[in-house]
This record gives sequence, structure tokens and C-alpha cells, in this order.
Amino acid sequence: MAEPNVEVRRSARRRRTVTAYREAGKIVVCLPGSFTKAEEDRWVSAMLDRLEASDARKRPTDERLLARAQELSRRYLDGRPHPVSVRWSTNQQARWASCTPSEGTIRVSDRLKGVPSWVLDYVLVHELAHLLIPDHSAEFWALVDRFPRSQRARGFLDGLTHAAGLPADGDAL
Repeated sequence: MAEPNVEVRRSARRRRTVTAYREAGKIVVCLPGSFTKAEEDRWVSAMLDRLEASDARKRPTDERLLARAQELSRRYLDGRPHPVSVRWSTNQQARWASCTPSEGTIRVSDRLKGVPSWVLDYVLVHELAHLLIPDHSAEFWALVDRFPRSQRARGFLDGLTHAAGLPADGDAL
């Protein structure tokens, strides 16, 4: 991985806190002006690690997406759905996710990268349930509703659908 472009900003007014954020293609680390060079080096390294961990949580890889789906299958659906693959998709413009039950594959729109984890979990549970029941019958919704935040996540996705200007057909999954 390439070394990130880091700018250190010292402040005489800053006493204890250290922050880091992205700005114009670089990482800015703000720290107290009183820090020694050794403290600066330690904090810059720590803040880069924190940003990397935060990025990983917000943008999981396909492998992490599959592992998460497997965990959700165990936790909420008795481990019955066995997805063969779960991956991010860049060509889902009208749906948040889709699956092919006959192949055991799930695709999640990359527009969901960065949503709260419970929203992504809901989308995965919804698609996992489709691996068992391909339609939207009462039995299907009973499975999906095992996820404790399903109603809240549907509301969140309705808001995203509206904000994105997508048709509100009630089933953008």
C-alpha cells in the first residue's frame, strides 16, 4: 500500500486532543504544539491506524461481506441460507441489493458503502431470506423480521431511496 500523504498541523491552543481527517487528497493530523517529535510520530501512526480501521468498517471488502452474511445467517436465520458469494456491485442503479437463489449469490449496491452497519445487516438478512424464499410472502417477511432493526432499516432505506430520486415502489431491494 502506498504511503499516505500526511500533513501535521500543530496548534498552540490545542492542549491534549489529537484529531485526523481527510482533506483534498491528504490526511491532516492536528495535535498540540507542545508535542515532541517522538510524540508526533507516535500519534500520527496511531491516527493513521484509526482512519484505516474506520475505513475498513465503512467499506468492507467482498470477503468481509460474505463473512458478515454467514454470521447473520447463523444469528437470525438458523444458519439455513448458505450464500456461495456476497459481493459489492457497481451496476445496481434501481435496487439496493439482489440475489440469485439458484446460484446462492448476493450482490449489494456499492451505494450502500458507508451506511450504518445495522442497515447493511438488514439488507443482507433480506437477501439471505430470499435464498430460502424467493418471493415476498408472509413467510419471507417473518424471516426478515427476525432481524431486530428491520423496520428502522426499511425506513432508513426509504429515505435513501427518496434522496436518490429512485422510484418508491416499496421494494427497492
